[in-house]
Amino acid sequence: MSTNYRVIGTRPIRHDGADKVTGRALYGADINLAGMLHGYVLRSPHAHAIIKRIDTAKARALDGVKAVVTAADFPVTPDRIVDLGEGETPLSCIRGNVLASGKVLYRGHAVAAVAAINTHIAEEAVKLIEVEYEVLPAVLTAPEAMAEGASILHDTLKTKELGEQTGRVSNVAEHFRHTMGDVAKGFADATVIVERTFDTATVHQGYIEPHNATALWNNDGRVHVWCSTQGSFVVRDTIACVLDLPVSQVKVTPMEIGGGFGGKIPVYLEPVAALLSKMSGRPVKIVMSRKDVFEGSGPTPGSHTRVKMGVNAEGKITAAEATLAFEAGAYPGAMVGPAAMTVFAAYDVANVTIDGYDVVVNKPSTAAYRAPGAPNAAFATEQVVDEIAEKLGMDPIDLRLKNAAKEGTRRADGPKFRKIGCVEVLQAMKASEHYRSELGGPNRGRGVAVGFWFNVGLPSSVTISVNADGTVNLVEGSTDIGGTRTSIAMQAAEVLGITAEQVRPTVVDTDSVGFTGVTGGSRTTFATGMAAYEAAQDVVRQMKERAAKIWETTADAVALDAGVFSHEGKQFTFAELAEKLGSTGGPVVGRGAVNPRGAGGSFAGVVVDVEVDPETGKTTILRFTSVQDAGKAIHPSYVEGQMQGGSVQGIGWALNEEYYMNTEGTMTNSSLLDYRMPTALDLPMIETIIVEVPNPSHPFGVRGVGEANIVPPTPAIANALYRALGGGVRLTRLPMNPPAVMRAVWSKAN
Repeated sequence: MSTNYRVIGTRPIRHDGADKVTGRALYGADINLAGMLHGYVLRSPHAHAIIKRIDTAKARALDGVKAVVTAADFPVTPDRIVDLGEGETPLSCIRGNVLASGKVLYRGHAVAAVAAINTHIAEEAVKLIEVEYEVLPAVLTAPEAMAEGASILHDTLKTKELGEQTGRVSNVAEHFRHTMGDVAKGFADATVIVERTFDTATVHQGYIEPHNATALWNNDGRVHVWCSTQGSFVVRDTIACVLDLPVSQVKVTPMEIGGGFGGKIPVYLEPVAALLSKMSGRPVKIVMSRKDVFEGSGPTPGSHTRVKMGVNAEGKITAAEATLAFEAGAYPGAMVGPAAMTVFAAYDVANVTIDGYDVVVNKPSTAAYRAPGAPNAAFATEQVVDEIAEKLGMDPIDLRLKNAAKEGTRRADGPKFRKIGCVEVLQAMKASEHYRSELGGPNRGRGVAVGFWFNVGLPSSVTISVNADGTVNLVEGSTDIGGTRTSIAMQAAEVLGITAEQVRPTVVDTDSVGFTGVTGGSRTTFATGMAAYEAAQDVVRQMKERAAKIWETTADAVALDAGVFSHEGKQFTFAELAEKLGSTGGPVVGRGAVNPRGAGGSFAGVVVDVEVDPETGKTTILRFTSVQDAGKAIHPSYVEGQMQGGSVQGIGWALNEEYYMNTEGTMTNSSLLDYRMPTALDLPMIETIIVEVPNPSHPFGVRGVGEANIVPPTPAIANALYRALGGGVRLTRLPMNPPAVMRAVWSKAN
């Protein structure tokens, strides 16, 4: 694998930067169509209730109202299992989350929607919709929902136990288990055993732009949708399933996206806007309020986790056991599967048992949030590992290095690691100036932790057309969240021997490019970048044929080096040859369509220093260093930005953020004022160290970097707090906010 790159590893200005800083970029809510109506959604005031009756007559009669929709307006089709990018799911669950049918399952559950000539009338109209509810008890955490006699959310949900259908109705959708080796023998061989239980609260991804959708059900029967999404093809396929349409009848245009982090993969508003458009004959736009975003879209799951680990006297982990009970929200599909895949992934352990429980509760149906499930799991595992290191009197990084996963290490869920960078990340942490520095001062502590995300491949498509002036147009289907237009363009430029600025990348609608998976799973620079690489190779092949035609030789005899085609002393620059395409056969368009394997997981580590005010419990982050294996950093600034962004979100998750729920299932802090995300005033500069252990499955060695960085911050901060408080008491619930810290202080005092 060559490392003499001209474009890869440089830091060009992002292609979409000027439009975004000048305000010219168009986001979902910026769409305005002729004759457009505005929609508003009626949401449930109850966390759990039977819908006895819905009367929309008064809303329909209000002057300015053009359409009203409820779940009864969905086409009647048999339920079936569909996979729309987030795993296999019953269609009834997807429809039920778009508009409630029969029951509401969380406060904020969409019940009906109105389209009117302006938002004010639409909002007034939904207040006129009469809904009669029979309120039921709510269950809000996994242990509560799993308890004997708990209120049941779905009368048709029957527990799948270790792969077998039990026929037992409960709130547990599935219990699965991963096993490897002999756990009982492993614990018998251990000198030190630590077992602890941990809880994490529900948190939101915190993207700034709210959900939005504009739909036009056109006179020709085609549905056109403009929205903020991480995957336009997921939206297309979901609309087609929910509204019983062929996918060819739906066209989705992804607008610029104001953050997503996994939360803008599911579909909420688009089918509703489409139905309202069909009924009214006019385009309809719906934009969520911030309160609706918190209460009506998908946060990450709260969790209840037990981790038990044993080590021998030499510090080798002999056994590990985890029980992971994750909240799915209203419908099955908790992020417990990925949690089980990552909980012990950083370590080479021969004897492992992992039990996972997917549990429905009366909260919004959960969505991905940057390495979904992995931060919950690491919060538990990395604290247990830290406690073991303390009991053995070992440096916490040395213990991790002694047990670090390497090439050939097998995870309990099956896969065996190929080339990975866990050891290199830990070595970089230990060698860092931060880790070697003096901490100093009272009430201060330093913590470390590592984390893993497996990354994914999924299909991607790219086309590249060559312009006569030597520039190229690159067409892709991946929503750009973190600068992927540029990271993808750079890979094409490297192959073609031109600059990144000579590539013009465009993210297009679902009619204009081949199927492309979501921007998520840390896949975009890896997979869509690989499609761009293949499309660029296709361009090179055709360009060589054109040069060979001019030079009267074979394409195989033409060389390309640093953007110059040559043969026996004759040369064309890329631009010179591009100018001659018209006279040598016409346009050159390269195509790349991939469904790659070998995404190559990424490891990340954190070193963090904190200071605690013993009078108030306030925690100050003094210094924070993020280390991550990027495989190969295509654009180092964007890699650093991902590492810093994930770290900041992890800090918020650790210290402040949570859905603060009352006993009736109402979120009482559903605003950005009360939902306490960190600001620049709460943070130090996030230091970054990029490790590069090339992924052999990618032509440039890329590993996705969007997610692993959020995994270690919460346990690293917990470990730092343990030391800042003088040891003796650990915080085992997130968030570790001032009241939680003060409880720890008081427990030590008593």
